[in-house]
Amino acid sequence: MNKKKLSFVGVVASAALVVSALLVPSANAANKTVIVWADNTRGPNLQTVLAAKSDWVPGITIKIVTFSGFDALKTAFDNATALTGPDIVVGANDWVPTGAKQGKLAPVTLSSSVRASFTSNNLGDLTYKGVLYGVPLDYNNVGMIYNSKLTGKPLTLGQMVNFYLANKTADKLTAGLCVAGGGMSFGGVSVLSALGGAPYVMTPNGSVSATADPVPAATVAANINKFLLDKKGKSNGFFPATDTGCKTAFLAGTVPYAIIGNWEWTDYAKAGFDMSTLMPVPGVNHGQYGSAFASVSGAMLTVFAAAHGVDQGAKSVLNNFFGSAAGAVAYQNVELRPPANKKAQKDASVTAAQKGFGKSGAMAGIPQIGAILNGATGGKSFWDLLPAFWTDVLVNGKDPLTSAQKLDTFFQANIAAGIPQL
Repeated sequence: MNKKKLSFVGVVASAALVVSALLVPSANAANKTVIVWADNTRGPNLQTVLAAKSDWVPGITIKIVTFSGFDALKTAFDNATALTGPDIVVGANDWVPTGAKQGKLAPVTLSSSVRASFTSNNLGDLTYKGVLYGVPLDYNNVGMIYNSKLTGKPLTLGQMVNFYLANKTADKLTAGLCVAGGGMSFGGVSVLSALGGAPYVMTPNGSVSATADPVPAATVAANINKFLLDKKGKSNGFFPATDTGCKTAFLAGTVPYAIIGNWEWTDYAKAGFDMSTLMPVPGVNHGQYGSAFASVSGAMLTVFAAAHGVDQGAKSVLNNFFGSAAGAVAYQNVELRPPANKKAQKDASVTAAQKGFGKSGAMAGIPQIGAILNGATGGKSFWDLLPAFWTDVLVNGKDPLTSAQKLDTFFQANIAAGIPQL
């Protein structure tokens, strides 16, 4: 091997070892090495990609430091200094506000062509107070899959309900639509959205509206009565208030529609389901869809890159490798997550499942904003509120209008308290 052409180095580290591994940052400037920190799954996959093609940025060596786990990576980055820290860190979108406040993340400017490859929500995930800090990599989201042996592609929520009610006896259906991945909050938010509600309303520029009503109670209650309840006000069985048993039932063919996570799609593919059926949950009207959380992971620029004298090289790595369609395709062919890059989503080598989740995220994805969802008021969080809402209206027989008004009040309070933190 010609060592002069080698521009990839793989390093495995733990949080305890990283200090000794990176004690001499001045060496970075000398040999133009850009250090990337990643966890125990992304690190090895990045190594595989870079071993196959090492010249994404001519003259720049990309050095991957792999940690023993996601938590170990986060702890190390929290404790990082200019002496020990990376030039780029691959992490979750909710690291951005903390990293920016701590002064550990640095602003990054993407080329116009790279920016055009991502949705405003993708870029908004890695933005804090109007400043972008990284490149979107892939989605963490759910999508809806349907059993094509039982039914065709649904156009509306009503069409799904009608199919269930008409065929539940003959086909021995135990439910119509259930949540197999993500639980009744992360997975179930798209159903709330399909019914007309949301944890918050996004504006066209990718920010959270401070004035829009997240749960229009009359609309949501009317849709619940129409689609989820029978004439006696009891659940019609279409949408269970729990995710228990959903995956097993869908795989067994007793549920025609299921919400699944992009981290588990291989289970369904191995069972013979057509992954090209992935889509967002249809809304009440044709052409509308229920929004789901579709936040992205990101490759984020750190202030340490400038301290190491490689900030320009690190920015080139972000634009030319992480931000490029070719880089996204090469990486996701190994990582098997849905790429955030819109051009990469169309590549022939990307699987039907990856394309489906990517398309769903682009069509109906909203960012997952912890400052709002976690209950900044000190009251109840979204993660507790939504499952309780499903239980109230579908199990306990509570009035949908009263329950929707209550949910709306909590969501509005959390939005008001959370927006100032963004």
